[in-house]
Formats: sequence, structure tokens, C-alpha cells
Amino acid sequence: MARLKVTQVRSTVGTKHMHRETVRSLGLKRIGDTVVKEDRPEFRGMVRTVAHLVTVEEVE
Repeated sequence: MARLKVTQVRSTVGTKHMHRETVRSLGLKRIGDTVVKEDRPEFRGMVRTVAHLVTVEEVE
């Protein structure tokens, strides 16, 4: 199954509360943090919500 590498590239300061919570639930705490998650619809939706704060790459 494919995996997603999600990296936080922008700060959550000044964003909506739910965007901050979504970034935290992805496992990101600060700019430059990276997590690898399974490519599932739940994570795709979370990434789409905060697309302006993170970058996404597909990894094997």
C-alpha cells in the first residue's frame, strides 16, 4: 500500500482552530516536522484541509 510523507512547511499561528487541531492530529508539532502515514481517505481529507500548511509526497 502506498504511503504519504507529510511535512509541515508553514506555521499554524493565526489559522483557524480546526486547522491547528488537524495538523496536530496528523502528528506534526512544528515547521519542518515530517510524518509518514498510510494512504487512506481519512488522511487524504485531513491533508486536503490543511494543504496550505503542509507538503505531501508519495513514498513506497
